[in-house]
Amino acid sequence: MAARTYWKGYLKLSLVTCPVAMSPATSESEKVRFHTLNRDTGNRVVSRYVDTETGKPVDPDDQAKGYEAESGRFVVIEDEELEAVRLDTVRTIDIDAFVPRDSIPWVYLDSPHYLVPDDEVGEEAFSVIRDAMAAAKMVGISRVVLYRRERAVMLEPRDRGIVLWTLRYGDEVRDEKANFADIDKQKPEPELLDLAQKFIKAKTKDWSPAMVKDPVQEHLLKLIASKKRRKGTRVSASRDEGGRPANVVNLFDALKKSLQADKSLGG
Repeated sequence: MAARTYWKGYLKLSLVTCPVAMSPATSESEKVRFHTLNRDTGNRVVSRYVDTETGKPVDPDDQAKGYEAESGRFVVIEDEELEAVRLDTVRTIDIDAFVPRDSIPWVYLDSPHYLVPDDEVGEEAFSVIRDAMAAAKMVGISRVVLYRRERAVMLEPRDRGIVLWTLRYGDEVRDEKANFADIDKQKPEPELLDLAQKFIKAKTKDWSPAMVKDPVQEHLLKLIASKKRRKGTRVSASRDEGGRPANVVNLFDALKKSLQADKSLGG
């Protein structure tokens, strides 16, 4: 079942334009979500915006966006002013550059979305843009307003559609070299490396979505079902009491034991 359309607009490459629809490629709608309740009454508790000085609730019409220019001093930005600076990209994805796919570091990729033609008339133009990028082995770079802010995006042809990735801005990405700089550059012993590679080979499998099941989600659903049957009886989640072993196991011995314990390794 296709996801509900989140955004509609136009995909543009020079003079070629077509209407498109976008939907998120991922979803958290199936996740267990909790509400905050009043334990005594069982009623839901709602949050309210209050003035930090007076403590009084603030009406939605009186709420405004503010940027803290100095400590304790805010500059108010009106909704109309925000709309003015992002007007050009509200409904149009205008591809203005192309780059090789592997030239974009993984850390810049944020959230994936599916982009599809929004009517039969626009399918031909959509397929021209998609197939041209695929043939050139390039991805498109553009900007569009999503989730109330203008975002840089990457358009990647995939199968019969296009995957649109929102991209993080440069000031949001931390340099990996700076974070890895303190790691010892010494190479591991060949015997250790060989054992580790054998262990990896023994554990190698084909990818399956079952590998990324959420065990917490499953336990929560069981807990909720149990509480439903007990009609509100308090149920405590069980917890393993196992801790870290007191002794530090030698890495070489640990790898050897892991291999010996894995029956899938032939010799």
